[in-house]
Amino acid sequence: MEQQWKTKEQLTDLLCSLVNYPSITSSNDEIAIIEYLQHLLATKPYFKENPDFLQTYPLKDGRQLLTALVKKPEAKDTIVLLSHVDVVGIEDYGSFQNLAFHPKELTRELQHRVKELPEEAADDLKTGDWLFGRGTMDMKAGLTVHLSMLEKAMNGEFDGNLLLLAVPDEEVNSLGMLTALPALDELQKRHDLNFKATMNGEPMFRKFPGDTAYYLYTGSIGKVLPGFLCYGKETHVGEPFAGLNTNLMISYLAQELELSEDFIETVGEETTPPPISLMQRDLKEEYSVQTPQSAVAMYNVLYMEQTIADINEKLLTAAERARGKILQHYDNKAAHYISENERDHLDMTVTVLTYEQLYREAEKRYGKGEVERRQNLLTSQRDQGDRDFSTLLVQDLASLCKDIGPMIVLFYSPPFYPSVSSKKDPLIEATVKDCQAYASQTYGVALKNVEYFAGLSDLSFLGPVSSDSPLEDLLKLMPIQGRGFELPENVMKTLNMPVINVGPLGKDPHQWTERLELTYSFEYLPELLQYTLKQLFNN
Repeated sequence: MEQQWKTKEQLTDLLCSLVNYPSITSSNDEIAIIEYLQHLLATKPYFKENPDFLQTYPLKDGRQLLTALVKKPEAKDTIVLLSHVDVVGIEDYGSFQNLAFHPKELTRELQHRVKELPEEAADDLKTGDWLFGRGTMDMKAGLTVHLSMLEKAMNGEFDGNLLLLAVPDEEVNSLGMLTALPALDELQKRHDLNFKATMNGEPMFRKFPGDTAYYLYTGSIGKVLPGFLCYGKETHVGEPFAGLNTNLMISYLAQELELSEDFIETVGEETTPPPISLMQRDLKEEYSVQTPQSAVAMYNVLYMEQTIADINEKLLTAAERARGKILQHYDNKAAHYISENERDHLDMTVTVLTYEQLYREAEKRYGKGEVERRQNLLTSQRDQGDRDFSTLLVQDLASLCKDIGPMIVLFYSPPFYPSVSSKKDPLIEATVKDCQAYASQTYGVALKNVEYFAGLSDLSFLGPVSSDSPLEDLLKLMPIQGRGFELPENVMKTLNMPVINVGPLGKDPHQWTERLELTYSFEYLPELLQYTLKQLFNN
């Protein structure tokens, strides 16, 4: 069979056809791109002869994922090629929004408006070897090269089977990957497959601005999304010391958590980035001269070998420090406004507790049945996303326990990514050495082996976990679990195989200057991947 996805030009055209689908997470085009992939592959002679090897599987919300198996007769060893099809939004593109999903046209337009680009992006543009556009780097280039590998497998290039897995929703909740786990298990049994490894195609992430190193990865970093609900004591602005403003409370939490060194974890030569807030706002819906009663903040916390219990302890310690500073602020400001003898009547305190503790407090006051009824009612009327609905469930419990307020409540929202690593797996160790030697000898490229891919990936649900942490420590603080969201308790044990990520070269993921370098990505990488896959089968 003649290969259609082989040269740099062919791969660039294929990438552009994928990017043309504006598959922002949860949009209709996230469904359409899977249908497009199915169409592309269904036209191949191999899948015309083996239509059962090309499948789509529905997600519970109407989206779908795709699997495409190329099976060598009598072979059992199978390598999974993992890609996600969704991308983040394009609000950051400003006046270039209409071109964000048209890479060639956007790149040409930027050449006429190069002064509007940051200096480094402008320098890359001038080389003529970079393609700009949403999804070019993250991660439709990886999917493009995987399709090329699948085509090579159709021509009998490998001593084993390749299974392409293309999933939606990686950028939000990884519902695509969670749905894929039982699908992979079913495929394994139906076709008598032995999953030898998973290869992901996420792009290289720079460790610092200006980083020029090349990387491959043998694992993926873990992530939790802790939230803090601050429930204050409302008051009229004319009586500011008769209450406690939740905006004040949330600001001191931010000082304790944003970029906090307490959460930085170092394993070997690798270090996790510190926490950063992904959401912070009060929950007052309309303007009035009453202070907001509640506010919420959510933080991206990355980890490698820490346990959830370790992270919980650090989060609660930070909240306790914030608590002390909130009360000190309140007392200091009161001293400038209220006379000393009048301050004797001030009795402000703040309680720090977890969602689990708050739930028990609500049950003590209203009974288990009534609390469950209220939470079920909210679930039946739900029209919010996972983060907002998690917040609402906690806020409702806090309203039942006003007597212990003001309060700071720790809880978790989706998504959750386990930390996984195959760095010490013998198959991956040997393959990495072979891959590095090939890249060095053939292209003069020094590939550094990084244990944890820092950009987050769906490998978290396939590889060996780095931290033996009970999932219950997370789930008991996750209000949405079982209420429209289900994180399987055995999620980290369903499939467990060695993992590796060898991906394209790009810059600025999730920025309007997102771009892909074409020579490495579409000339060197396809040959490097072909070699690496052969080593995975043979080692």
